[in-house]
Amino acid sequence: MTGSLFKGNFWSTDILSTIGYDSIIQHLNNGRKNCKEFEDFLKERASIEEKYGKDLLSLARKKPCGQSEINTLKRALEVFKQQVDNVAQCHIQLAQTLREEARKMEEFRERQKLQRKKTETIMEAAHKQKNSQFKKAMDAKKNYEQKCRDKDDAEQAVHRSANVANQRQQEKLFVKLATSKTAVEDSDKAYKQHINLLENVREEWQKEHIKACEVFEAQECERINFFRNALWLHVNQLSQQCVTNDEMYEQVRKSLETCSIEKDIQYFVNHRKTGQTPPAPIMYENFYSPQRNAAPPGKTTGPNPARRGPLPVPKRIPDDPDYSLVEDYSLLYQ
Repeated sequence: MTGSLFKGNFWSTDILSTIGYDSIIQHLNNGRKNCKEFEDFLKERASIEEKYGKDLLSLARKKPCGQSEINTLKRALEVFKQQVDNVAQCHIQLAQTLREEARKMEEFRERQKLQRKKTETIMEAAHKQKNSQFKKAMDAKKNYEQKCRDKDDAEQAVHRSANVANQRQQEKLFVKLATSKTAVEDSDKAYKQHINLLENVREEWQKEHIKACEVFEAQECERINFFRNALWLHVNQLSQQCVTNDEMYEQVRKSLETCSIEKDIQYFVNHRKTGQTPPAPIMYENFYSPQRNAAPPGKTTGPNPARRGPLPVPKRIPDDPDYSLVEDYSLLYQ
């Protein structure tokens, strides 16, 4: 579709009016503005993606996340941190891609601007020439009409002086009438020439207007197509970013699937176990027992310490120095 709609719908019955042309130009200017807005949007989105990517990269590389984990869960966390790092790099790369798309939009705008400038320059010259020739034709028309009125006045003056005896006065009136007729003929000729020139200028302007409409419509079709494709590509890039992120996170999920609770527990036991023998029971020891072991509580003196049996019940044996009964003591009250 090229030049089929613009050239048939942007005219005006006023030869001096440029309302149709101005309407097209305004629409094209709005189109350029819209492209510039999308270009700025891409740049701003690129800045956001870059900042997010750098922040995510800093988070993945500097922030501890389960650093004391072991075995299979440790490997899963390493995969997780690496994939977050990869996602961050992808967002930074996306920012560069978006800036490249913004640059392409800017180049497209400037290219259309230069193309339009050529047509606009031609149309400005055509408008000026049309307006100038129209003014000349209208001035010629006014002059012609005034000469016609002057001739009519001269004819009426001749008729009024028909019965006047003054021959000299009549001759002057006839001379004036002849002069006015000549002036009418000259002004009529000049008027027709300017009208013919105006028609030539009008036809040339009309041709240029049609060409401009065709050029501008083709440009607008190109702009809409370019803008639509740019937006389509943009959302595809965002979708691809999501797909790429999910693929990276899938690696984390796969790593987590290989994480074994039993293996991690066994790994911890194998590498950190401290022994399989619990401490022996702490037995009662009588301070006065000859078998009293000097070892501190909780410690054993041999690999298999013998357990003592119950202590004997003390008996009153006067010659036994190890036992003393309460009866052997008395309380002294002061």
